[in-house]
Amino acid sequence: MDLSTTYLGLSLKNPIVVSPSPISEKLDTIRKLEDSGAAAIVLHSLFEEQIAFQSQELNANLQQGELSTPEAMTYFPDLEDYKMGPEGYLGHIRRAKEATGIPIIASLNGVSAGGWVEYAREMQQAGADAVELNVYYVPTNPNMTGAQVEDMYVDLVKTVKAAVTVPVAVKIGPYFSSMANMARRLSEAGADALVMFNRFYQPDLDLAKLEVKPDLVLSDSAALRLRLRWVAILFGHISADLAVTGGVHTGADALKCMMAGAKVAMTTSALLKHGPGHLRVILEGMAKWMDENEYGSVAQMQGAMSQKNCAEPAAFERANYMKILTNYVAQPPAPMV
Repeated sequence: MDLSTTYLGLSLKNPIVVSPSPISEKLDTIRKLEDSGAAAIVLHSLFEEQIAFQSQELNANLQQGELSTPEAMTYFPDLEDYKMGPEGYLGHIRRAKEATGIPIIASLNGVSAGGWVEYAREMQQAGADAVELNVYYVPTNPNMTGAQVEDMYVDLVKTVKAAVTVPVAVKIGPYFSSMANMARRLSEAGADALVMFNRFYQPDLDLAKLEVKPDLVLSDSAALRLRLRWVAILFGHISADLAVTGGVHTGADALKCMMAGAKVAMTTSALLKHGPGHLRVILEGMAKWMDENEYGSVAQMQGAMSQKNCAEPAAFERANYMKILTNYVAQPPAPMV
């Protein structure tokens, strides 16, 4: 049975890739991830704010803002709160490459097309096999148009591609007015892969303290559906590879990603819940199903259930919405305890 795939031009032994999180901050854990079957690891992100702190540019801006809106300062972590600055991150790439035999992908998290993207070149020089650009931007300015937001993304991709020769993946969110068009534009701008989708973590409101507080809720398999839908729609229509991230917890989840048209399935929440060894559970689940259903390779199933290849293409569009609502049968309410 052949579980191998390709992603970003890299040959991978299987399609399970570890996505960015604190789990990749320690070399011992990185080794355990490789031993458990990880085909590649995307390191935790280097944030634009970390780079700006190092150059003191952000520090000056924050001090200026502190005079007018002191409450806003609580949303920016102190410099010492960052576990690893830019130079430490580059060293971590080198050590991870020396310690493993699988591709190591660096991650840049930011939004502006400024000098910080030059760190992409330094990541390449440190030995990263590819760079993942994790674009996390919440456009709150009512005067900023959707077209301006989209142009910013496209310009950012072009800038990073001009800085490196290694492949570049772009991790995006689903909140574009025309997701298919945006995917095509990013692919044409040079993105070698689209990672779908960034989880835009929502803040919570603390009623006791009357504060807005950050709150991390790990994904579950239900989060996979939005990813499957868009990967299935885009498969065969853009040249960039497609990767799923968010909701991959089981072998069945990973198989669905392949069927929709993804090259790889990325996972983190499952590993944070169950540890690095859970990768074996995912891979064993994939192999068992493939054997029972007579699939000899991952390549054989990739895109088999995409919109382009499935028996009911309309299932990914409005028809699915209509069918769900018209066929739903309400279940009797559970008895009160």
